Formats: sequence, C-alpha cells, structure tokens
Amino acid sequence: MNQGKNKTLEKKAVFFDRDGVLNKDFGYVHKIDDFEWINGAVKSIKLLKDLGFLIIVVTNQSGVFRGFYTENEVKKLHKFMNNELKNKHGVKIDDFFFSTDDPKITKFNQTRRKPSPGMIIEATQKYNINKSLSFLIGDKESDIIAAKNAGITGFLFEGGNLFDRIQEILKELDI
Repeated sequence: MNQGKNKTLEKKAVFFDRDGVLNKDFGYVHKIDDFEWINGAVKSIKLLKDLGFLIIVVTNQSGVFRGFYTENEVKKLHKFMNNELKNKHGVKIDDFFFSTDDPKITKFNQTRRKPSPGMIIEATQKYNINKSLSFLIGDKESDIIAAKNAGITGFLFEGGNLFDRIQEILKELDI
C-alpha cells in the first residue's frame, strides 16, 4: 500500500471527557437515573458526526477502583447513552475508553488514567486516527495534559452550553 492510500485511511476524531463535559457531573455518575446530558452535548455530537469526526469518550472512572460501582455498571451507562443517542437523535458515540486505575498512580507507564495519554493512544491506534486532525475537550487540566501528552490539541470546557464551545473551537481550528 502506498503512502497516499494510507493517508486516506486515517480518520479524524473528537475525544470527549465524559463527566462534566457530556453529562452533568454529580460525582461518580454510574446510574442511568443519575445521568443528565450537558446542555448542547447531543447537538455537538450530531454536528461533529456530520463533519466526519469519530466521537470517542475517554473517561477516568476511579469509582470502580474505590468500590462504588462496577465496570459492568459503567458499560451499562455507556450503552444507555448510545441507545438514547441512536433512538432519539440518529447518532452514536463511536467508542468509550475508561480507566478504573487508582488515582494515586502517577507514572504514565503504569496507568491509563488521565493525565496519562494511554486511552487516547489506544484509540488513535485502534481507529488509525490522524492526531493533527483531531482534538480533545475536557473540563479538567488533567484532560488537557493527557491530550498534549498524546500529541493532540486539548480544549477546556468550563461549563455552560457545550454546543457554543464546540462552535468556538471549530472556528478557532478553521473547520
């Protein structure tokens, strides 16, 4: 396969932190009854899908490590999110990556937890993502550091309407 063909197989992606970006963060959200979309989140996902981006969630879920809930409960919530997106809005999140690692582990080679770039790197390899065409949006400095460590641009979302923030980012990136 020549280099030109390889380039066309590369994809672009938007990486989202979950709690505080896609859904309201009430602390250790893992139950469907506690899930509430952030204003503008669904509209943002639809827009980005229409623009040809993969949508990938990268989320720290230390509540599993702490024994507050199980990995299966996290997967069940993610399935609920995608079912709701598909059934009500005709879109979906392409994949979910989550870390259940102990927050006290700080060496990047020992954890997938953000600010480690582990989950982002896994996704870029799995989907052949072009990092220069991709970006991350998160609500914590650890999200932005993870993006930088993975070689992609990170943008901070400090609350409000996510769709408004996405439009600002797209304008800044000239997309």
